[in-house]
Amino acid sequence: MDIERIRAYLLTLPHVVETQQFGGLVFWLGDKAIGGKMFAWMRLEQSNSRTRVISFLAGQEHYNELLEIDGIFPAPYVARIFWVAVERWDVFRSSEWERELSAAHALTFAKLPPKTRATLALPTSQQKRLIADRKNLLAKKAAAKKQ
Repeated sequence: MDIERIRAYLLTLPHVVETQQFGGLVFWLGDKAIGGKMFAWMRLEQSNSRTRVISFLAGQEHYNELLEIDGIFPAPYVARIFWVAVERWDVFRSSEWERELSAAHALTFAKLPPKTRATLALPTSQQKRLIADRKNLLAKKAAAKKQ
């Protein structure tokens, strides 16, 4: 696997939104403007030191099992909420990557607030309108704070 194939797979999962921040690509379940939560993060630039190519939510039950695999370690800053980091793409086969990332997606969906889940259940046009309205409201609030 590589960054492009993983990215393509993640974008096929329901309600996934991609943003570029924290020096990489962040994959959210639902737009963050409506209470979406991130479930995976991929580094865009590679370095030679022990670094991660991707981090994702493993969940409390699966976390320790994943840490036993060579090339997987606790994700910096978010290990306390059971995220793991993977240092190279060959740690899993393609089907295993899909299984792990689908599980991260499902765990995140289960943790979404009821209001966010209700919004995601709406038709796409209504979702887009709600997200746009929410982003406008947040922009107005930010502008008011600056004054």
